[in-house]
Amino acid sequence: MNDPAIQVPLIRVRNLAFRYHAGRPLLEGVLFELRAGERLGVSGANGSGKSSLLQLLMGLERPAAGTVELFGHLCRDEVDFRPLRGRIGLLFQDADDQLFCPTVEEDVAFGPLNQGYSHAQVRGIVARTLADLGLAHLAQRPTHQLSGGEKRAVALAGVLAMQPDVLLLDEPTTCLDEDAQARVTRLLLGLPQAMVIVSHDPHFLRCVASRTLLLRDGALCAMPVVRPVLRSV
Repeated sequence: MNDPAIQVPLIRVRNLAFRYHAGRPLLEGVLFELRAGERLGVSGANGSGKSSLLQLLMGLERPAAGTVELFGHLCRDEVDFRPLRGRIGLLFQDADDQLFCPTVEEDVAFGPLNQGYSHAQVRGIVARTLADLGLAHLAQRPTHQLSGGEKRAVALAGVLAMQPDVLLLDEPTTCLDEDAQARVTRLLLGLPQAMVIVSHDPHFLRCVASRTLLLRDGALCAMPVVRPVLRSV
């Protein structure tokens, strides 16, 4: 007999609306579900609300209307989100918002230590995570001395080290060179977690996403089909 709990979406959003102060609505009527093992790509123009959507899913912003359910729990305010945040890893668009420890190794270790792992366990988690991303050589590097691409990759390592159930990734390949992008793509394809992946890179989304939605005019919609242009001979 199927366990009905397995069918509950990890994330369910209904009629979500959001605006900054008294400005025009940024999101209005957003609807979607994320299920186990799914990698949902989200594309859209600059300023369309993609980053705001991820922050709403973490309870870092409050919606003007609509509901967010995480793991079957309706989340309306901080007390609802707080016990569930450990199951969701958010990669911010700006890596400087995420790196705050003196060295790369300490930064990646911060999350697992706060999850209660022993120091020996954390050393193993950090070593594996950095190795998977090709960052082992940066372990002792001060975070403020990293390049933009290195900061991006280390921020992702910090999220993955916590082994969350769901990943919310805001432009995970920004500032990465071609080799680093390929490593991140292979890594994400091999991970069991469900994901919401925001990206401007259509090739990257085609590689990693099981489906992709377009955020336009405040709502999520199916990506338009791009048809080849036929030229007369």
